[in-house]
Amino acid sequence: MTHLEQLLARPEPLLALAPMQDVTDLEFWRLMTRYGGADVYYTEYFRVHPDSHLDKPILASLIHNPTGKPAIAQMIGNDIPSLVRSAKELQRYNIAGVDLNLGCPAPVVYKKCAGGGLLRDVPRIEGILGALREAVSIKFTVKTRLGFDDTETIDALVPLFAKHGVDLVTIHGRTVLQMYRDGVRYDLIGQATSALPCPVLANGNVRTILDAEAVKKQTGVHGLMIGRGAISNPWIFEQIRQQARGEPVFQPTPADRLRYVEELYETVTTPDTRELDMVNRIKKHLNFFAPGLADSEGFLNVMRRCTTRAGIMEVCARHF
Repeated sequence: MTHLEQLLARPEPLLALAPMQDVTDLEFWRLMTRYGGADVYYTEYFRVHPDSHLDKPILASLIHNPTGKPAIAQMIGNDIPSLVRSAKELQRYNIAGVDLNLGCPAPVVYKKCAGGGLLRDVPRIEGILGALREAVSIKFTVKTRLGFDDTETIDALVPLFAKHGVDLVTIHGRTVLQMYRDGVRYDLIGQATSALPCPVLANGNVRTILDAEAVKKQTGVHGLMIGRGAISNPWIFEQIRQQARGEPVFQPTPADRLRYVEELYETVTTPDTRELDMVNRIKKHLNFFAPGLADSEGFLNVMRRCTTRAGIMEVCARHF
């Protein structure tokens, strides 16, 4: 039994770090691990097309996996021969599974009929599923949204996932066009979970242990995939485990959170880059801190105008 199979066999919820492009790289994996970390890690997506090669920076996460936990390699694309080729190449590395991205909502992606754009072409999805199931000898997983501009597509996908033997499905409870706006349909995740023979992970707006507990109870899923919530609260995976074990749940102090921001800054920036560029890079991550703050708008307004590291830290110290 592989490590991932052992994790799936446990009664405890499986906790996965969501793949987030230009965020969940090797160094971010290492940072999350220092705070307890997930049970399984998904790579940023490998862009797959007829002329593609495996992205070396993403591949580094697999070659030098610092987590000690299973890693799943995610692909995005729509060309079946290219996806099959890349899936076979990826299986030469130490990975627990190959994942197909059916949910990326970025217009630059979905306009090319990749990621979430594929949800407009269910017959093509079936062709991809069949080809990849034949090509992947390890776990074959899928991450999807409910649909492109409607929530009915998931009803057509569920029987296809079952038919082609998908081993694990992650469902983000929004449509592609909904992006990250409010209104996650956990009820539809629950319906799909009941109809699927494989384990399901719920994804979307899990930021606290209360969120995690409510989503798990409402959907009946095997586990949770957390992305933006882990950027702002790296303790969340361990907090969920503590809650499940009936142990006291660690609550970070403002000082703890400020130390984490300092570590995050060091993780996402490089010394040979000018300070303004480094500050602008971490702003993308700090945007996800706002929902948990009393004055979220004030934090965002001031933080986004910062031009120095010292300014970033002062704003965080004031608002935490």
